[in-house]
Amino acid sequence: MFEGRVALVTGGTRGIGAAITEALLENGASVAAGYSRGKESAENFVSRISEKGGKVSIHQGRVDEVDDCNRVVNEVLDRFGRIDFLINNAGITVDKTVRKMTVDDWRQVLDVNLSGAFQMTKAVLEHMIERGSGRIVNISSVIGETGNIGQ
Repeated sequence: MFEGRVALVTGGTRGIGAAITEALLENGASVAAGYSRGKESAENFVSRISEKGGKVSIHQGRVDEVDDCNRVVNEVLDRFGRIDFLINNAGITVDKTVRKMTVDDWRQVLDVNLSGAFQMTKAVLEHMIERGSGRIVNISSVIGETGNIGQ
């Protein structure tokens, strides 16, 4: 289905991102999985994929840091020569009610969940426009629908 295509999945080594990475691999894509922390966990993910016969590259970077976004995109382009799909999956949750959440907590959530998707999109967009092809998928959690006002 995706033979010859390259996907970059932010937050692609854990949780939903890992499942997306695996699904893309199973359908023939080459996948670059981003992660921000937990190098050992990311390397274990690569090992599990390798045991199944798959190949995935991992790229450390923070989506809330513009320079990291640009570096990761360039690493993937250097390795694969193209990016066909960007899956903006990286996200964080500060599991606190609004009453207990600090302004810094709130800013970090916005920086990762919103600015991160924007910055990764900016980093890959010119490449996709130059090629005349590309898809960008933004993932959100259900908490965005239900909220967490609480006590």
